Amino acid sequence: MIKIIGIPFDANSSFLRGPAYAPQRIRLMDKEGSANAFSESGLEIKENYNYQDCGDIYFEDANPQKAFNTIKNTIHNLIQDNSKVISIGGDHSVSYPVIRAFADKYEKLNILHLDAHGDLYDNYDNNPFSHASPFARIMESGKINSLTQVGIRTLNTHQREQITRFGVKTIEMKDFDFNFIQTLQSPLYISLDLDVLDPAFAPGISHHEPGGMTTRELIKIIQAIPVEIVGADIVEYNPMRDVHDMTAMVGYKLLKELVAKMI
Repeated sequence: MIKIIGIPFDANSSFLRGPAYAPQRIRLMDKEGSANAFSESGLEIKENYNYQDCGDIYFEDANPQKAFNTIKNTIHNLIQDNSKVISIGGDHSVSYPVIRAFADKYEKLNILHLDAHGDLYDNYDNNPFSHASPFARIMESGKINSLTQVGIRTLNTHQREQITRFGVKTIEMKDFDFNFIQTLQSPLYISLDLDVLDPAFAPGISHHEPGGMTTRELIKIIQAIPVEIVGADIVEYNPMRDVHDMTAMVGYKLLKELVAKMI
């Protein structure tokens, strides 16, 4: 059974707050949304049948170090029985402590990072734990076997240098095709920033970056992955910028497809 955990934390956002409200809004689509609970594979995604909702992580304050320790310890406890875990919500900084917990359990963990941004800044706005920096922190740990980034369309000189430094495989959106899927290795963790999608498909994000992929292309990637997925996150959904819950429905759809794929 897949475990789902909400991470209502956005204190490391560099532009707008709002992703802390994502877990509640995505869950709401299961009850008040316009779709049924079936994945495209024909599997009904049902609580206590094929997934367990573990609620939200509680944070006493917004101190990043304390919050990260709480996140890491929570994920560590959830995966001790070999459960697969999907976290929803939060800015992208939360992926750092989540993946740290997975990397402690799975030797030679591989990451598929779907995003408009590389999130490889060594230190963004004097915050090394910014949502623009999680993959720099992850890669400098030395515990990751491979990092594949797809959909990127905002690289600057520093991030290109970081790609070289860490040996990251990056498929920029201008060069996008599906061939990378066959190079993915197991065990695989997926970090899914909803702004990998073009804003036309996901307006409820903080950083609108035109030129992204379609929802269908993203679903096709998930469905075509040939290796075991041990964990995933869906981050950077900002309900404060959404339009008629369009992006919440996208998040819910992607959650269903991930659960179906990971079972």
